[in-house]
Amino acid sequence: MAAQRMVHADIARLTRYAALAGLLACGSNPSPPPAAAPTAAAQPQTIDAVTPAVAVAPQYDTTHVYVAPEDVDRFATSFLATFGGKSTKQVVVTVTPTPSSTTSQLLQTPVGTVSLFGFKTPVPVPFGTERTGYLVSDLDQALSAARACGAYVIVESFPDPIGRDAVIQWPGGVNMQLYWHTTKPSYPAFQTIPDNRVYLSPDRASTCVQSFVRFAHGNVVDDDPKAPGGEIGRPNDTYRRVRVESAFGKLLVLATDGHLPYPYGHETTGYEVADLAATLAKARAAGATVLVDLHPSAGGQSALVSFPGGYMAEIHAATSSTR
Repeated sequence: MAAQRMVHADIARLTRYAALAGLLACGSNPSPPPAAAPTAAAQPQTIDAVTPAVAVAPQYDTTHVYVAPEDVDRFATSFLATFGGKSTKQVVVTVTPTPSSTTSQLLQTPVGTVSLFGFKTPVPVPFGTERTGYLVSDLDQALSAARACGAYVIVESFPDPIGRDAVIQWPGGVNMQLYWHTTKPSYPAFQTIPDNRVYLSPDRASTCVQSFVRFAHGNVVDDDPKAPGGEIGRPNDTYRRVRVESAFGKLLVLATDGHLPYPYGHETTGYEVADLAATLAKARAAGATVLVDLHPSAGGQSALVSFPGGYMAEIHAATSSTR
């Protein structure tokens, strides 16, 4: 009997150690049993200890747009005519860890920034699959935190002409670039913060959201399991829509069964404007094509537009701004 009690005691100790180890892995291991789960008050302290806050501000986060070299100027002209703003000087640089050459410039508008690339050489894998570039205060800390929260580093850190970069992948296959500048940039705040629009399988949506929220020190501000399907071109259906906000900006997760009518799913960013009808008129006049015209969406109206070079964007406005 004494030996049996010792075995039971050893099993209990091992169970407690396993539960503690699970708390130290930020989203990378299955959740512990309910009896061993941390309290709501304790959980943020565990997350903060593992993942330091590395975000800078939304105006330093860019959408990566790759177009053919011959389309670079047409795209830049059309995009800026639609949203306003300006371009930095175009340069020819290597922005990958292996040999390549591309034009590079920032299109800075009041509603979002584009990192525009026109590769003169073949694009090395996996570049072109990263949807965004997020400025971080410390790249090494950011990569460590991303790993702890369940992301994979698919391109290890490497130097670029003005700093360092890396590419990570979140559960569900969402690729993002993290970058750090040798000289800290200074950009004005956006008038409206764009949505990073992520389409995911329902099988991976919750895991991706939980991992990113922990990494970004963000908050889920809305999680609608029955969002109107008209927002993704399926008016007779519903889907799950999750909104996340953090110092990186806004993340909009669209969890669907993958039965998406064209062009839904091709857009990576949603831009909020004051007057949607007027913005669409500017887009058309600047050579863009309205693929899905103005229609009702969550809290307002939305449209999908294709710019010269093939970049597709969602554009929306709150109802109060479009009356």
